Amino acid sequence: MKDFMNDIPEIDVLALKKKIDANEACKIIDIREPAELAICKINNTIHIPMMDIPKRLNQFNKNDELIIQCKSGARSARVCEFLIHQGFNNVKNLKGGILDWIRLIDPTQQTY
Repeated sequence: MKDFMNDIPEIDVLALKKKIDANEACKIIDIREPAELAICKINNTIHIPMMDIPKRLNQFNKNDELIIQCKSGARSARVCEFLIHQGFNNVKNLKGGILDWIRLIDPTQQTY
């Protein structure tokens, strides 16, 4: 049986930073819990806890570029899989999550 998780498109934090700096249109959705968000975050993200995603799908156009972010990339990969199955065409998992963002982009933020 093929592992679907290996087929999920990814973007790394360096590519995301370039996209943000170039003002390229995308929506970064942080699916972590509120307590995690209080510790560290990427600016201008949309916070929707993972368990709330199914009931908030109508907030997004199925053709928008959605970049899903969590702590390390594991939970966000599952959300990407769900969104792809719901017909979203341009979904990417943030590889390494906020931990990679802090390590490579913004080391001033606290990790957990």
